[in-house]
Amino acid sequence: MNPSPNLFLIGPMGAGKSSIGRRLAAHFALSCVDLDSAIEERTGTSIATIFAIEGETGFRRRESALLGELVTHGGIVLATGGGAVLVPENRARLRAHGFVLWLQTTVDQQLQRLVRDRQRPLLAVPDRRLRLEQMARQRDPIYRELADLAVASGGESCRQAATRIAALLEQHWQRPLPTGRSA
Repeated sequence: MNPSPNLFLIGPMGAGKSSIGRRLAAHFALSCVDLDSAIEERTGTSIATIFAIEGETGFRRRESALLGELVTHGGIVLATGGGAVLVPENRARLRAHGFVLWLQTTVDQQLQRLVRDRQRPLLAVPDRRLRLEQMARQRDPIYRELADLAVASGGESCRQAATRIAALLEQHWQRPLPTGRSA
């Protein structure tokens, strides 16, 4: 949606949504919410535990419920989980309530960034590359269709990437003027 007071970050795990999201929120003087962290706060347990007890279906149900609340807030940067876009209602909510930024990354970059991460239930498999490739085939078309702007990862740090992305957002993201101000 354009213009919008909200910025929603989508993309695969390891794309930098949380780290870059915090920096973009600081740049634009907005609140930053990491959806997975918010789920853990609300439930008092880890994503891995939710997956172990309720499975992916239970997790997605919780994710959708909280996403439905958060998107109606004004002036936030929301770093979604990589699979949040799998639910059609979530896609509709993201589209209706914010500017959607797709942080693109390659499977090789994901493997490098997630090499020590053992907390992600969907990566608890013998062949991580195969799993990431399968998820990319399923999710990339959804990310592409949903995104207002797509930005590829470079070899830069999160801080450098956030600076580059903020400059692109200044050109593409139309934010409404604060209430009581006119152009």
